[in-house]
Amino acid sequence: MNQPLAGFAPAPVTARMENHGHHMLKVAMQTGNDLLARVGSMVAYEGFVQYEPNPPAVRQIARDWITGEGAPLMKCSGDGLLYLADYGANVVVINLGGDGISVNATNLLAFDAHLSWGVERVKGLAKFAGQGLWNTRISGQGWVALTSRGTPIVVDCGGGENETYVDPDALVAWSPNLKVKGKRSFKAQSLIGRGSGEAYQMAFSGQGIVVVQPSEDSTDRLRIRG
Repeated sequence: MNQPLAGFAPAPVTARMENHGHHMLKVAMQTGNDLLARVGSMVAYEGFVQYEPNPPAVRQIARDWITGEGAPLMKCSGDGLLYLADYGANVVVINLGGDGISVNATNLLAFDAHLSWGVERVKGLAKFAGQGLWNTRISGQGWVALTSRGTPIVVDCGGGENETYVDPDALVAWSPNLKVKGKRSFKAQSLIGRGSGEAYQMAFSGQGIVVVQPSEDSTDRLRIRG
């Protein structure tokens, strides 16, 4: 019986975070190196791992989540291997290496607890969304895991003059140093995008990347707050 299943066995640990297949995250847990993860994302673990929902560090930042921006988080601590997933979504693992990333809360699966993070206003979009749009920014030396509804594409903006346009409902994350602005095209509103009922895109320019999923999720990608 074991032989046909051998190909699905966990591989030896090589990094703090890594994929086990396309839809599961494996985290090497160590005492003193805690993890913040989406509540309900644990599917299995080995060793001794404890969980604390809504820890004080999260509650402090969550005061800015007036209308529910951000995903409920739990602190994971201990020693062992932790496996996380989010309803079969693809998992994307990123080692920030001192850089930062701006993430839609619905695509945030887990990140190292020692990283700097918080909710921030997406600049350049206020005139398109009333009071503006908000996202979660994470930065520092450590690991982040994102989810994508299907295999994502990572677009390198390249620092040129040309802009990269993305449907907000397909947007996963982007480099926070990119310039962001909104664009409407009423002539093509029946052909481009499906989330808002009109042709509204986000335009990115500068040096950095944009992560786009092949799905226009019906949930709020960027939460509008009053």
